[in-house]
Amino acid sequence: VSYIFPNGDRYGECSRSAYGALVRSGAGKHTSASGITYTGEWHEDKMHGRGTMQYPSGAQYEGEFKDNMYNGTGTYTFPDGSMCKGHFHNNLEGDGAFISAQGLVWTGEFHGKAALGLKLEHNL
Repeated sequence: VSYIFPNGDRYGECSRSAYGALVRSGAGKHTSASGITYTGEWHEDKMHGRGTMQYPSGAQYEGEFKDNMYNGTGTYTFPDGSMCKGHFHNNLEGDGAFISAQGLVWTGEFHGKAALGLKLEHNL
């Protein structure tokens, strides 16, 4: 069954849990009332597995999710075309690369919005 949540969010292919609650499961698309769209895998009403999250700003994350968070290999693309690629843990945590819109590549470890000790790769 397709479902429209009280806040205006939309999701297709809901099923009922053992307790009778509607839950998202399998592959599907969820569109929030604020314009955020997730297309991908669900498990027990959470984004879990491969998927793509698109934001109204033009930003996008494509990769693995676990318990509604970026978790695993993925790419986060910013509206200006710059991107973070690598292994995500609890959203923006982990080893990876930041590639600027101009093509400069910085590698290192990310901790939320901080990325101390990144190294610029040089092409000789």
